[in-house]
Amino acid sequence: MRTRRHGGRVTSIISHGQLLGLDDRHVMTLEPGWSMGECALHPFAIAALEQLRHDARAAGFDLRVVSGFRSFQRQAEIWNAKAAGLRPVLDAYERPMDVGTLSERELVFAILRWSALPGASRHHWGSDMDVIDAGAFPPGYRLRLSVEETRVGGPFAPLHRWLGERIAAGRAYGVFRPYTGEVCAVAPEPWHLSFAPLAWECQRSFDPGALRQAHRDAGLALQPVIDDCCEEILGRYFDVPAALYASARQPDNLAEMIT
Repeated sequence: MRTRRHGGRVTSIISHGQLLGLDDRHVMTLEPGWSMGECALHPFAIAALEQLRHDARAAGFDLRVVSGFRSFQRQAEIWNAKAAGLRPVLDAYERPMDVGTLSERELVFAILRWSALPGASRHHWGSDMDVIDAGAFPPGYRLRLSVEETRVGGPFAPLHRWLGERIAAGRAYGVFRPYTGEVCAVAPEPWHLSFAPLAWECQRSFDPGALRQAHRDAGLALQPVIDDCCEEILGRYFDVPAALYASARQPDNLAEMIT
């Protein structure tokens, strides 16, 4: 991976294979104590995370990543398991659905509510991460990454209130929430953060043709249905409006953060 400067603005040059999650040479493993288990992110996102973690610590939170980079293979395993009924497919209220009653098209869109299409996951880019407050874990607590956990009374409500305030004030170092439930069909994911300067470059460099070919090569479950409605899927579940990226204030010291 290389970087290019344009009048102080730094952009990434990432291969199509990396955009699709087929190559992980653009990401780095996080330092111990930054994540729950081994996670990796793009160096640009790590630089933003470092500053956000510093501020979170000062506010009394132990901000840690529970999921960063995810490969095409791993996303395909999740997708295929849900398509086969081996993992639950949740409705909009996070309740398991009876997938046996769904058509193949209905099943595709039901899975997409909570799980990205392999090759079209923002986690492939290394720009996106799922976060928690590790200091809010009650003894024996089983993490679910659910909306309920982030609401008033949930263990991560204070962290997400703080994050929301920082993002709204433009003090989150270019980090924003891409899945608010308001701009695309993906269910709200308050825990899902994205480093906007990098993610925008990845989104606008994305090649739907390369995605279709990756699906054919992998023998992805429900692939014929996906191929038939790929344009609709990308429009509803992948494309995040440029205005939302623009709302994430780019750090004034971006060049220094990533060099």
